[in-house]
Amino acid sequence: MKIQSAIATLVLGAVLVSPAFAQNSQQTKMADCNKQAADKKGDDRKAFMKTCLSAKPAAAAPMSQQDKMKACNTQATGKKGDDRKAFMKTCLSSAPAN
Repeated sequence: MKIQSAIATLVLGAVLVSPAFAQNSQQTKMADCNKQAADKKGDDRKAFMKTCLSAKPAAAAPMSQQDKMKACNTQATGKKGDDRKAFMKTCLSSAPAN
C-alpha cells in the first residue's frame, strides 16, 4: 500500500506542477526576448518581440531514464499484472514522444 500511495502522490505532484512550469517558461521567454530587444524601439521592437516570442524552443534534451519511468508510470495507471508489465516494457524501451 505504501508504494501505491507514494506513486499516487508523485503523479498528483507532477500534475499540479505542470501548469506552473509552463507559466514559468513563458515568463522566462518573455524576459529573454525583452533583454534582446533592449536597444530596439517602436515598430522594430514590436516586430522583434512578435518573432522572438513565437519562435519554437530549441529541441529538448533527451528524456532521462527517471523521467521516462515517471511518464510511463503515469500512463500505466489502471493497468495491473502482466498487462502493466508488458506496457511498461514497451513504454520504457520506446523513444520518448517530444
